[in-house]
Amino acid sequence: MIIDCAHYQDGRRIDEGGVPLEEAAARAAEGGFVWLGLFEPSEQELAQIREIFGLHELAVEDALNVHMRPKIETYDKGVQLVILRTARYDDAAEEVEFGEISVFLSPTFVITVRQGVASELRGARLRLEQRPELLASGSVSALWAILDTVVDNYLPVVAELEHDIDQIEGTVFSGAPAPTERIYSLRNEATDFYRAVHPLLGVTGIVERMVDKKLRHYLRDVRDHLLQADEEIAAQRDLLGTILEANMAVISVEQTRISIRQNSNMESLTLLATVFLPLTFVTGFFGQNFGWLVKNIDGQIAFIVYGIGGLVVPLVLLWAWVRRRNQVQILCLHRRG
Repeated sequence: MIIDCAHYQDGRRIDEGGVPLEEAAARAAEGGFVWLGLFEPSEQELAQIREIFGLHELAVEDALNVHMRPKIETYDKGVQLVILRTARYDDAAEEVEFGEISVFLSPTFVITVRQGVASELRGARLRLEQRPELLASGSVSALWAILDTVVDNYLPVVAELEHDIDQIEGTVFSGAPAPTERIYSLRNEATDFYRAVHPLLGVTGIVERMVDKKLRHYLRDVRDHLLQADEEIAAQRDLLGTILEANMAVISVEQTRISIRQNSNMESLTLLATVFLPLTFVTGFFGQNFGWLVKNIDGQIAFIVYGIGGLVVPLVLLWAWVRRRNQVQILCLHRRG
């Protein structure tokens, strides 16, 4: 879909409305340059534009495909194809949404093919139209405006990622475990964002050597902002790796605490079972109602000796055994020390 088609000459836009493609190409041949903006065009639209402006078929094919990294290619007739990756942050989903801008650049035209919602360029066009001294530099001034807009849109993404990373970092380093899936997802987003930003440094370096001195200062400013974003994204990616490791350590400590509590509970239950085991045996034995028991244990003294004594003696023996065992363990520890 064609968004806008304008002819620029001597630092100003010639017509306020859009210009038909054939007329735009003819005007560009006479002087100035044409800036044609497309959003998710069909293959038929690109085929028509290729025929009118004489684009290389491989360049058009490149514009239709989605790329993971920015790049710059030179084709016939001095036409250059610049691939840029755009980005914006979805805070609710904690995801970086990527788009793509393919820029066909020649001295007589600039054709931008945008893919994805995170690739709006209306602000770049309007800002350049308000700078006639830069617009007079030719079609490369449009490339500067596009690069400036794309890089400026990186900085809010960096800030939003930083905010979410700070939240996770505060949780983990306070001693509470954070969802590992969230940390891993954010690290993947930071890695993908880094792949979109870092290669653009090489592209801006090539473009900087292409332009005149007037635009070179502005491109260096774009490159400074890009370097800042690149360094911060690299630091965020490394920090998320550290947070992931720290979170695993926190989870391990928490699991150890749970295991200790479970062991303590099991120890208490084992102790109770140990105490009641001999008592259960004694009461079970005397509860069998053998004839001899019924005939011989019928007085108060017999009840105290056999009944109460049968319960006390096992408890005393158990206590003596536990105490002796603890003393032996302490002695062994002292000898090892």
